[in-house]
Amino acid sequence: MASRSLGGLGGGRGGGGGVKKSLSARNAAVERRNLITVCRFSVKTLIDRSCFETIDDSSPEFNNFAAILEQILSHRLKGQVTWFGYGSPRSFWDYIRVACRKVSQNCICSIENMEHVSSSRAKGRAWIRVALMEKHLSEYISTALRDFKTTRRFYEDGAIVLGEEANMLAGMLLGLNAIDFSFCLKGERLDGNLPAVIDYIPYLRFTQSSDSISSDEEELRTLGSSDSESSTPEKAGPPVIMDENSWFNKCKRVKQKYQLTLEQKGYLEELLQLRENQLSESVAQNKILLQRIEDSDLAHKLEKEQLEYIIVELQDQLTVLKNNDLRSRQELTAHLTNQWPSPGALDVNAVALDTLLYRKHNKQWYEKSYQSLDQLSAEVSLSQTSLDPGQSQEGDGKQDTLNLISEAVFDPADDYSFLSSSGTSFSEYAEKRGE
Repeated sequence: MASRSLGGLGGGRGGGGGVKKSLSARNAAVERRNLITVCRFSVKTLIDRSCFETIDDSSPEFNNFAAILEQILSHRLKGQVTWFGYGSPRSFWDYIRVACRKVSQNCICSIENMEHVSSSRAKGRAWIRVALMEKHLSEYISTALRDFKTTRRFYEDGAIVLGEEANMLAGMLLGLNAIDFSFCLKGERLDGNLPAVIDYIPYLRFTQSSDSISSDEEELRTLGSSDSESSTPEKAGPPVIMDENSWFNKCKRVKQKYQLTLEQKGYLEELLQLRENQLSESVAQNKILLQRIEDSDLAHKLEKEQLEYIIVELQDQLTVLKNNDLRSRQELTAHLTNQWPSPGALDVNAVALDTLLYRKHNKQWYEKSYQSLDQLSAEVSLSQTSLDPGQSQEGDGKQDTLNLISEAVFDPADDYSFLSSSGTSFSEYAEKRGE
């Protein structure tokens, strides 16, 4: 029994936790839906008001819209953890200045450098006003929402900017680009100490449904019919009066719906006009890009043709140079072939060259022989003085013998120079020397 009771208590606790989760999820969904709906209504009122007057800081419609947008961007925003582990509150400006850096020509740096705006919340409010005057608020929000990693880092689960409502928010803010805003960034409205409060009264309107009205009419008719049965014919007027009132209420209700439809129609027409302008701009840019692509393609084709022509010309020049080189090689070969002697003459000249080298190697022997010949001639001259006149004939014969010996001994260098200068072969030279 005790275990059963404990089990029942545990089940009750588990069921209570599930109920709390479902209630928290329901509350979060209702909160997101309320903020998105009120934001849509505030955008419509701003568009309607802009048709009659300029929107500035004194406009209640704008103040309410700024408060709603601040509440949406601050919905489930994470706190900043300090060194001591405590979480300090954080403003939506901390998220915007990081996520909107990629927007071209953004105003983040100019707002950061404002002297009279010090707190983070005041900078966020100044950013809303500057973005509206620049007509780029929708672009800022769209760029920030596309940076899902940064958005996840700054917001908790269940935040509006992390849900499906974020795309609706960017679409709603697009209609504000058609409005001219004028704000002063030095007033007390940028004070970051006071939280933004939403005024729901302009958007609250009670409309009785047709079912309830018909049921009331039926009850009145029933009462009228019961009274008419017990009354005289003169008192048959009240049911007719009630019918007239019912028709008047119906007409008034239809008129209200018609006005609401007209407002929605005007909003959609403005949004459609804005989208058409954007589409026309995109088409014009597309035409410009296509023209640039065609021009670049034409330029590339011309450049390609020029390069092909240059390549063909270079190939022709290379062919001509090859032919000239081949012709010059042939002419040089023929010239060298004509200058050099025949193979037989080359062999004889080679033998002559070897012989001359041999004689040059033995040059010392020739020098010694020259010295001995000189001594021999000196001795012969001395002997002639001692001989008698009868022996002079013999001396003359010896002298002739010495001259022949000196003529037989020749210089190899002179022979080599003679061969090279006259072009005579060694065999012919040998025959001449033999003779």
